[in-house]
Amino acid sequence: MKRTTTKDKILTILKKEVRLTVSELTNHLKITDMAVRKHLSMMEKDDLITSKEVKPVMGRPTQTYSLSQKGELLFPKSYEGLSLEFLKDIEEVYGENSIQQLFQKRESRLTSEYAIRMNKKVPKQRIQEMKTIQNEKGYMADITQLDENTYELIEYNCPIMAIANEYKVACRCETSMFQQVLQTDQVTRTSCKTEGNDHCRFLIAF
Repeated sequence: MKRTTTKDKILTILKKEVRLTVSELTNHLKITDMAVRKHLSMMEKDDLITSKEVKPVMGRPTQTYSLSQKGELLFPKSYEGLSLEFLKDIEEVYGENSIQQLFQKRESRLTSEYAIRMNKKVPKQRIQEMKTIQNEKGYMADITQLDENTYELIEYNCPIMAIANEYKVACRCETSMFQQVLQTDQVTRTSCKTEGNDHCRFLIAF
C-alpha cells in the first residue's frame, strides 16, 4: 500500500508505532507542530484516529494519538480466500482435526511457493526476500539486523487477524513455514497480535 500524502504518512506511522504524541509525530514527519495538529484535527473529525490523554507521574498531561477502528480498516485485511464462517462450518461438520489439516496444507503450499523464490540465495538474501513476500501479502513487514547472524522480522499488519484470533494454529503454521523457507530452526515468535501485543515479531538466527 503506497502512501504519499501527509495524512497517509501519519496513518502508516501510527500503524507501526501504535500511539504517538504531536511532538513525536513532528519528529517523524519533519514538518511544523502546527501542521501536524491541523492534520490530526481533520483526521479525528473523519474518525480515522483517536486521542487519549496520558497523565505522567510528573508534568503536564499529554495527548497521544492512535488509529481508530475505521483507520485500521484502511490497511489490508485480505483473508486469502479463507472465510472465518466457512472454517467454523467445516469444524462443526468434520471436527477440530480438519482445521488442523487445512492449515497444515496451507503451510505446505506456501512453503513450496516461497521456497522457489529462495533458490540459491544466501541467508541475508533469504530474509530480505521473505520481507518482500510478506509485504506483497499485506503484512507490512520490516527487517532489522541485530548482529552478523541474527535478525528481527516485524509484521505491523495481519491480513488474517480475525481467523488467527479464532484459530491459533494459523500463527504456529506461519512460524513453522518461516523455519522451512528460511532454512533455519532458529525462528522464534517473540510477540503476537493475537495475544494482545502491538505487532508480530520474530527472532531469526542463521
